[in-house]
Amino acid sequence: MLSNTILLQAASGQQSALPSILMIVLMIAIFYFFMIRPQQKRAKEIKKQREAMQKGDNVVTAGGIYGKIVEVRDDSFLIQVDSNVKIRVSRESVYPDANAANEAIQK
Repeated sequence: MLSNTILLQAASGQQSALPSILMIVLMIAIFYFFMIRPQQKRAKEIKKQREAMQKGDNVVTAGGIYGKIVEVRDDSFLIQVDSNVKIRVSRESVYPDANAANEAIQK
């Protein structure tokens, strides 16, 4: 009698673990599709934009400095910030200037 009770408790414990595992898997899938995947898409898009940047493009750095690309290298850009003021910045810290793009579209 006692062994039957222990077996029933053990069997019911195994059955209740399955919904918990399914819930965890479902939460991970939701997290992936709503958080990780969109971020990966944005990162690919920004990388593609950086590869397409060329001399004369208006850009903004991660630090908020606006300028125009003067020279392009494999790992960096030389950006003219003001007349006779140029800075070299890493390729990863440069983004297309959204304001300049919006003005060009409106014209």
